[in-house]
Amino acid sequence: MGDFVKGDLEKYKNQYSAEIIKGIKLHRKVDEFTDTHRIFIISKKRIVYNKRFSGIIIDVCYDHFLAKHWARFSDESLDNFVSNTYTELQNYQNILPINLQKALPRMMAEDWLVSYRTPSGISLAFARISRRLKRENTLATAIDELMNNYSGIESDFLSFFPEIISYVKKICQETK
Repeated sequence: MGDFVKGDLEKYKNQYSAEIIKGIKLHRKVDEFTDTHRIFIISKKRIVYNKRFSGIIIDVCYDHFLAKHWARFSDESLDNFVSNTYTELQNYQNILPINLQKALPRMMAEDWLVSYRTPSGISLAFARISRRLKRENTLATAIDELMNNYSGIESDFLSFFPEIISYVKKICQETK
C-alpha cells in the first residue's frame, strides 16, 4: 500500500487509521534504508544496459530472491503468507488507494506475489512496470540482465536481507 500513497501523510490522517499511517511511514523508511544501503548500491552497479532503471530492477530482483528463499526468513510458508495478505487486502479494499483497488483482482487472479518465485514471474512483473511508466523504456528486457548477473545479485540479497530484518525490528521497537 505504501507505494500507492504519495506525498505528505498529514493529508491522509482522516482517511487512514494511525496504524496504517505508521505502516506507510515504516514502508518509506525501509525504502530509504534499502536505496542507500551499500549492498543495494553494489547490486545496482551490476545493471549496465538498464542503468537508468537499476533501482526498480534490483527492487524487483530482491522480491524474487525473497520469494525464492522465503523459508530461510519465515516459519510461515510463502503460499500461506500471500493468501493471508490477499485476504487482508480484500477486507480493507474500500480504503485502499484507487490504483491498488483496480489492480487487486488481477494481482490475485495472476498471483503476482507468488509468481515472483520464478524468473518468468519476474519477467511479467518487469513488463507490467514497463507499461505503467509514462516514458519509453527498456524494462521489459531487464530479465536478461537479471539472468546475466543472477548469482551476484542473489549473493547480494542474501547478505542484505538479514540487515533489513534487523533494521525493521529496531524501528518497530523504537515506535512501540
